[in-house]
Amino acid sequence: MTEKATGVGRNMSSYGDAGFSRYLRAAFLAGAGYDADDLGRPFVGIADLSSDYNPCHRLMPGLVEQVKRGVLQAGGLPFVFPTISLHESFVAPTMLYRNLLALETEEMIRAQPMDAVVLLGGCDKTVPAQLMAAASSDVPVVVDVVGSMLAGSWEGERLGACTDCRRFWARHRSGELDEARIRQVEGSLVNTAGTCMVMGTASTMAAVTEALGMMVPGGATPPAPSGDRLRHATATGRQAVALALEPRLPREIMTREAFGNALTVMSAMGGSTNAIIHLLAVARRAGVDLTLDDFDRVSGETPLLLDLKPSGAGYMEDFHNAGGVPVLMKALEPRLATGHVGVTGRSLGEQLAEVRPPASWQTVVRTLEAPLGAGGALAVLRGSLAPEGAVMKVSAATPDLLRHRGPALVFDSPEDAARRIDAPDLDVTADSVLVLRNAGPIGAGMPEAGSLPIPRRLAEAGVRDMVRVSDARMSGTSYGTVVLHCAPESAAGGPLALVRDGDLIELDVGERRIDLLVDAEELEKRRADLPAFPVPERGWRRLYATTVLSASEGADMDWL
Repeated sequence: MTEKATGVGRNMSSYGDAGFSRYLRAAFLAGAGYDADDLGRPFVGIADLSSDYNPCHRLMPGLVEQVKRGVLQAGGLPFVFPTISLHESFVAPTMLYRNLLALETEEMIRAQPMDAVVLLGGCDKTVPAQLMAAASSDVPVVVDVVGSMLAGSWEGERLGACTDCRRFWARHRSGELDEARIRQVEGSLVNTAGTCMVMGTASTMAAVTEALGMMVPGGATPPAPSGDRLRHATATGRQAVALALEPRLPREIMTREAFGNALTVMSAMGGSTNAIIHLLAVARRAGVDLTLDDFDRVSGETPLLLDLKPSGAGYMEDFHNAGGVPVLMKALEPRLATGHVGVTGRSLGEQLAEVRPPASWQTVVRTLEAPLGAGGALAVLRGSLAPEGAVMKVSAATPDLLRHRGPALVFDSPEDAARRIDAPDLDVTADSVLVLRNAGPIGAGMPEAGSLPIPRRLAEAGVRDMVRVSDARMSGTSYGTVVLHCAPESAAGGPLALVRDGDLIELDVGERRIDLLVDAEELEKRRADLPAFPVPERGWRRLYATTVLSASEGADMDWL
């Protein structure tokens, strides 16, 4: 058997002459200042997602330099390469672009010579896409993140994006904050570079990546502007070289045990519902049979241990100061697969033997004996409105609405909702169930539109929450009684497509049910009248819309 090429000899360009291909590559590298000693070192790729369109990644160039430093210290040769940079505020936050970044990253790893790769991400869709690419990779991968922002302040109150963004905007919509004051808040919410400093999707996926074993321990929580963040990047570079010399592939790390640990950590944090769809996609790529039932089971068994918004009161810097993910995993140790081995080559049990339990001086990370809340922070619902499943963040919902029956008020798209939600003559009461459809993977790329705003007339009257149901997602920073990811989606002919204004919808979280209370005969009549959902005419959008899987399967492409 021929030994697999390494370093400069990996993934050669094909000119029909292998010797010429290597010679030509060496010639161009010589022109870039590399000599024979350089070319004998392990090649380490570093994915750089810096972009002026991505303020969360503003400090990534410095992070790249720290990773390069670690690679050089360990005897490797770093090569930085760009991929798409996705930001929630500038790039429509949908599965459309998550899947495109996953595809691009996988192909760049395959196309370029690298013995290991460091994938630097941060903002919500980047880390899931990189994990998806890693699962399909044939080289070792280490993931690192830019880290979270530091909390801001307004009128003596700590602020954080974006749970507090939503809370203050709701106060503005209700008339409590005038234009001048909401602009003051606007200037105080995003205090530094970095990702949202609450337990939104970015923070959840960073912690989940560490729990999977795909990150050097301690990397999920250091704030973006901190020295801790820079030192961790250097350690990541060193670890990448170690993996290049003694390869351990992502599919060997992302095992069933690893996903079990990740689900336990995610549940204990009250993590973002978006992590469900992302982990389903990553597991599918890794060949692990993970289902919605696994999320519901683990969540039901795992108490809420982390006091962070939107399920608690703290921010990511508080979590970091309390010891971060290692301390949380120490608290969860009896429930974890401690024999699992991640990128460091050491078992989780060996790592946790060096970690102290949650300290008594802090209250951010609780213990199994004294949790912040009971199990079931996340719930998977089924019923006639979501036969394949729907998800809900129970820990961020209103307890009185967890069992509710009310008439549907239907919006046919996010655009329809934006047009009509604040109409003064909207036929809506606090008991109404707001239904949004055509916002699933096929319908709209699955945007974060599921947390519909409270209609202005009700918000001004003091209504702060309502039951909302959709095939969309919502930001992990959101809160409220919101049922998401209903599958099959309406654009695929799912039950949401059949709902009409006034139909009764019943939610019973305790029974894990979400039902449309309309008889089967009437629904069949409505189904016969459903028009075909239009397919995009060309390009990536057409390929995506015609091959994307259901939310219950991770919304990846069926051919990947």
